[in-house]
Amino acid sequence: MIKTMQDLQEIRNSFLPDLEVRLGKKDSAQEYQVMVCTGTGCSSSGSHPLIKELEESIASSDLNERVRVFKTGCFGFCKLGPIVVVHPGNVFYCLVEQKDIAELMEEHFDRGRIVERLLYQEPASGVRKKRLQDIHFFNAQQRVALRNCGLINPENIKEYIATGGYFALADVLAKGEPEWVIDAVKRSGLRGRGGGGFPTSKKWEAAALAEGSPKYVVCNADEGDPGAFMDRSILEGDPHSVLEAMTIAGFAVGADEGYIYVRAEYPIAVNRLEHAIRQSREAGLLGKNILGSGFSFDIDLRLGAGAFVCGEETALLRSATGQRGEPMPRPPYPAQCGLWGQPTLLSNVETFTNIPSIFRHGPAWYAAMGTESSKGTKVFSLAGKIVNTGLIEVPMGTTLRQIIFDIGGGIPNGKKFKAVQTGGPSGGVIPEKHLDTPIDYESLKAIGSMMGSGGLIVLDEDDCMVDIAKFYLQFSQDESCGKCTPCRVGTKRMLEMLERITGGKGTLEELDELQDLAREVMDASLCGLGQTAPNPVLSTIKYFRDEYEAHILHKNCPAGVCRALLDYTVDEEKCISCGLCARACVAEAISGDKKGQPYFIDRQKCLKCGVCQAKCPKEAIYVS
Repeated sequence: MIKTMQDLQEIRNSFLPDLEVRLGKKDSAQEYQVMVCTGTGCSSSGSHPLIKELEESIASSDLNERVRVFKTGCFGFCKLGPIVVVHPGNVFYCLVEQKDIAELMEEHFDRGRIVERLLYQEPASGVRKKRLQDIHFFNAQQRVALRNCGLINPENIKEYIATGGYFALADVLAKGEPEWVIDAVKRSGLRGRGGGGFPTSKKWEAAALAEGSPKYVVCNADEGDPGAFMDRSILEGDPHSVLEAMTIAGFAVGADEGYIYVRAEYPIAVNRLEHAIRQSREAGLLGKNILGSGFSFDIDLRLGAGAFVCGEETALLRSATGQRGEPMPRPPYPAQCGLWGQPTLLSNVETFTNIPSIFRHGPAWYAAMGTESSKGTKVFSLAGKIVNTGLIEVPMGTTLRQIIFDIGGGIPNGKKFKAVQTGGPSGGVIPEKHLDTPIDYESLKAIGSMMGSGGLIVLDEDDCMVDIAKFYLQFSQDESCGKCTPCRVGTKRMLEMLERITGGKGTLEELDELQDLAREVMDASLCGLGQTAPNPVLSTIKYFRDEYEAHILHKNCPAGVCRALLDYTVDEEKCISCGLCARACVAEAISGDKKGQPYFIDRQKCLKCGVCQAKCPKEAIYVS
């Protein structure tokens, strides 16, 4: 049971040597610490069988006293999983398989020799990089929210304490002044990381001043944007940072109970949160009379069923109490009338996880990062047509070009960059001419997009912008709760218009009607889902109107994506009459013989599925 700051310090001192080895501050010739990523990405790539194989091999060898294996959270370089980092030396092994364990045992752990073939290889130069900090993907970042992911075992509270965890809470409780806490958050300049960037301190202040008891603190971990996995990775790699931050928030606003609303689709995150909450209670860092301060606070989980609309705060609060997840009109805001009608402070995972660092290093330290209006750092998930898919954290104000072409490694396969979608279904597409835009709340809004939770999906020349708009609108329409008519009906009508355009049946008049309807849906919808659902449509029309006109006027999809506008043709000069295309065609639309005559595609029968093109060994089938 941890009762005093001295108890925390004793735990930190006992685990600090291990941490210093991982940080490169201390060498250890006697043993190896092997950190294996067990986040969702690496787990799906086989990291758990890898750990089992590694532990069994160590147990059956004479290295049992010299090699220790630790689970850790996501390192961020998701395309390279499973990832194994060995300390001392911070040796970064990637794409490790079970069959590689024997070589690692013999070469690295027994003989102290690096297994070169498992090191990261730079795509451009082909050079192998030994240490994690030598890889540009990592050293170009500045980690605050992700500070412990990949560094500690998220299932061991003592490792979190060794990083300085729970010391911020101890300092706050020792100070005993809620007003001072809120003022520190205000001076840091922290803004909400889950959407529009509302100043965090204003929420804390409103909840603290609200009349009524009890009060609650709620963490929004309902991360629903396609391609977004920032919050999930934090919960999997550093759950105690969220618990500590929520407890600090509870003290500041006068709450004694908190809830984390997390998707049941995140089993690893849920399990680690349950484990972390149990450990914190056993340690006395949650529950009654925390650190002898007289302040009591506890946290529980609420599991969401995966409804995108429950990312909206009022819908989330209704769902957390067992009601249908539907948004409510605001005001009143949750700070005045939230969970069970009581004052409630609600922020998302990334917002909370910054709080302990702000109090450990000071508000001025945090405010020194970022831009004048957008302080600190931001976590982004890189997905789509980009070389380095994964999770990154950079200071606010970093440009899109730096993120995509420097840290992200650019566009694969020699393709040309076309646009980047930010903010998920609520955001917009940003074309090449705006690549030098600094990423902050105001700059993205000015060019028709938004920060959102931090998803970045990169698009190349093979992506159809009309189809992209249709994809996101289909998602928003499916996820609409149906409560308000503008969203329920408006997004449906918009989707029907887009389907006619991609089917070659649209008109220019209908394109104008689509824009008018989009603006009406934005203005009249009840919650943020409907208010932002038209963003992908309006931004693609704004920046890629020529593609819409090609679909409408020329019945052509420039990117070759929209099936209704495609015709597959056999190049007679390339065709070798092998018949593979005909055998693959389920519609029996391809005819010919193997006597040297080119094959022919009947366009009336063709389903435009593209299987024939994929099967052709000579690339003799093309889209016309």
